[in-house]
Amino acid sequence: MPINSGFPYPLYLVISERDCAGRPLLWVAEEAIRGGVDIIQLREKEMSNDAFLKQARALKKLTDKFGIPLVINDAVDIAIAVEAWGVHVGQQDSAPLEIAEKFADRLHIGWSLEDIAQLESEQMAAVDHLGLSPIYATATKTDTITEWGIDGISEVRKMTDKPLIAIGRMHAGNAVAALAAGANSIAVVSSICQAPDPRAASQQLKNLLL
Repeated sequence: MPINSGFPYPLYLVISERDCAGRPLLWVAEEAIRGGVDIIQLREKEMSNDAFLKQARALKKLTDKFGIPLVINDAVDIAIAVEAWGVHVGQQDSAPLEIAEKFADRLHIGWSLEDIAQLESEQMAAVDHLGLSPIYATATKTDTITEWGIDGISEVRKMTDKPLIAIGRMHAGNAVAALAAGANSIAVVSSICQAPDPRAASQQLKNLLL
């Protein structure tokens, strides 16, 4: 069974070295945390496994310092190795049921919802929260199917009680609408990682979500 903890993390940062505009990832992450980010997902698609593990260990040390949950994108082995709070997987990654069979008591499992039909999948039994991906198409993630839009959040909200994380060109101008439509959390990449002042950008977003 999924870990039944709700999702008290309204501001969700998805971070990678590439997205940090040349600044150190750990600096951007710390500034974002100080600005109000509630949870961080490390997404590294272009690193070797060893480099990803090293990056994850360093970030886990930082998130532990601030009491912030760390989620690892795709790499279940790395999530377990660093004792991350959770793992987030998509349609081409490890299946939630397979992850739960081995690690349900150790990892919260997030799953990218890219098509409404997935809500009928047997995999949903092992999913703790859903990433609605993308709300609006984005250059940071191109291997998606549905552009949900704000109306799509409302549609999915009527069909499941699982926590919903809205991701895909989310920013201060649409975050409130996403929450009003039924999202539990707003996931951001560029709006914080590429902001001139990641702490101020996080503060602005967090204030909107309170």
